[in-house]
Amino acid sequence: MRQDRPFTITGGRLVGPDGATGGALRVADGLVAGLGDVAPQDGDEVIDAGGALVAPALVDFGVFEIDKPACHFGGIVRAVLMPDGDPPLDYPARVRFVAASGKPDLWVHPLAAATVGLEGAQLAEVALMREAGARGIATGRRWIADSGIMLRLLQYAAMLDMVVVTHAEDGGLTGDAVATAGEMATRLGLRSAPSGAEALAVARDLALAEMSGARLHIRQVTTRAALDLVRAAKSRGVAVTCGVTPAHFMLSDLALGEFRTFARLSPPLRGEEDRLAVIEAIGDGTIDVIASGHDPRGAEDKRLPFADAADGMAGAETLLPMALSLVRDGVIPLERAFAMLATNPARILGLPSGVLAEGMEADIALVEPDKPWIVDSREMAASAGNTPFDRQPVQGRATALWKAGVPVGD
Repeated sequence: MRQDRPFTITGGRLVGPDGATGGALRVADGLVAGLGDVAPQDGDEVIDAGGALVAPALVDFGVFEIDKPACHFGGIVRAVLMPDGDPPLDYPARVRFVAASGKPDLWVHPLAAATVGLEGAQLAEVALMREAGARGIATGRRWIADSGIMLRLLQYAAMLDMVVVTHAEDGGLTGDAVATAGEMATRLGLRSAPSGAEALAVARDLALAEMSGARLHIRQVTTRAALDLVRAAKSRGVAVTCGVTPAHFMLSDLALGEFRTFARLSPPLRGEEDRLAVIEAIGDGTIDVIASGHDPRGAEDKRLPFADAADGMAGAETLLPMALSLVRDGVIPLERAFAMLATNPARILGLPSGVLAEGMEADIALVEPDKPWIVDSREMAASAGNTPFDRQPVQGRATALWKAGVPVGD
């Protein structure tokens, strides 16, 4: 599907590296053809943004299911798919199929399974999966415990110039825990693991990344100790980036109080001190990416005792408003929010998207940052409404969306 005719968006505020500024945006042949002081040309369709933000559409780094309606509701046109599936993405044909699955209006960028079956024992055919469309390599929901295998993976990835996306929890410590050790887990009688399991995993992976020269992306860093390690590694030049989901800067383990399985996540919710540390790390640039971790789970997985329920949350629809709450609270400026939601994920994966610039693909969202709405698990576009933000008032909606210059929904 190709763009039918050029168009120019006027009357909006263009979101760029220096903030939101006035001007117009012209799109032709699926690419940004001009922005700022530009005027519509003969034959252009003219679209009045009505004062809304004209922003790069979101690149959601690390979803567990392709859920097109939820992504489009949330302003997402590119979804980076984790390899955890049944079967996992450990074979080139599976990667190739997934890479074509959402087109033309949602581009799926699969991450290749690091090991066969995601079992952490034997390296998968990563080079062949790269040729099939994989944009990176991921360990999935688990940490690779064998340091020798992890080092070989990082060395291999460095040769291929592919980023390695890791899950940072030492499985020997977490075991079958469902909560973070502390007062809340003790009160509720939940199996718990120390938050230090994350720092141990991060320390090992950082050391191996530094040794191999590979690019490392830690999908979620949720504790002060681990964030300090990432901050120090960046300062000495290690090629590391990291991300977090809104749940870990919006919620603490107090959200488990009524055994609400919608708040059972991986990694689990942390204590208040760690939640504040995440916000601090977003503010100082230690955290590079905010992603949804979209993982819709139905009643058969969630309507169970807390210890038996599956982890995961439906996050694509709430990603944008939760990130914009950081702007309203003065944690980050507007341009930093869109860098974490679009620019940085695209840069890490080498995608021609995530920023409004001439020659880039015209993946564009009109965003009304103050538009109020209420999250309602019963009415979500996602295939399941397992959100920990159920009934919460929020602000911020994508009101129009284009993928490569083509209106989404047309």
